[in-house]
Amino acid sequence: MKTFYDLCIEKRDGSILQLKDLKGKVILIVNTATGCGFTPQYAPIEELYKKYHSKGLEILDIPCNQFGNQAPGSDDEIHDFCTLHYNTTFEQMKKADVNGEKEIPLFTFLKSKQPFKGFGEGPMAENMDKMLKNADPNYEKSSDIKWNFTKFVVDQNGEVVGRYEPTHDLKDLEKTLVKLLKL
Repeated sequence: MKTFYDLCIEKRDGSILQLKDLKGKVILIVNTATGCGFTPQYAPIEELYKKYHSKGLEILDIPCNQFGNQAPGSDDEIHDFCTLHYNTTFEQMKKADVNGEKEIPLFTFLKSKQPFKGFGEGPMAENMDKMLKNADPNYEKSSDIKWNFTKFVVDQNGEVVGRYEPTHDLKDLEKTLVKLLKL
């Protein structure tokens, strides 16, 4: 069985990031889109990066166009949008699939370690549940990524310790990061 550190991912510029180069870091991995109702989450994600990057946090932003065609641009267009509208400074990876036969191995691994556990509570969670149940009444049974801005947290040892759906409160995510960074 592969470990997190055996994997790699393609960067926006086409070079390869070996995940073993991130050993000892806390890593937040998020599938993103520029035309989604959750796109404003770029702002608090950038805040987390600015606040904790010097303390050991890395962010892997992986644009994905599988959910409602909400990331249709090229890698450079997506990057330009994010830097212009959200002043993002963390590096974006190459756009990739997170589900299906063309999904990148990183997401196959992440989903195997942290399956879907629900959207939580509240109006946004209820809306996501209703929308997805209309498309697939059994959507909850798969570990697939359900929508843009699903986040995974990997600890300093390469263990996938959390999965946060786009509807989850980012304050809970921050608490996890703070705990892992021992702050």
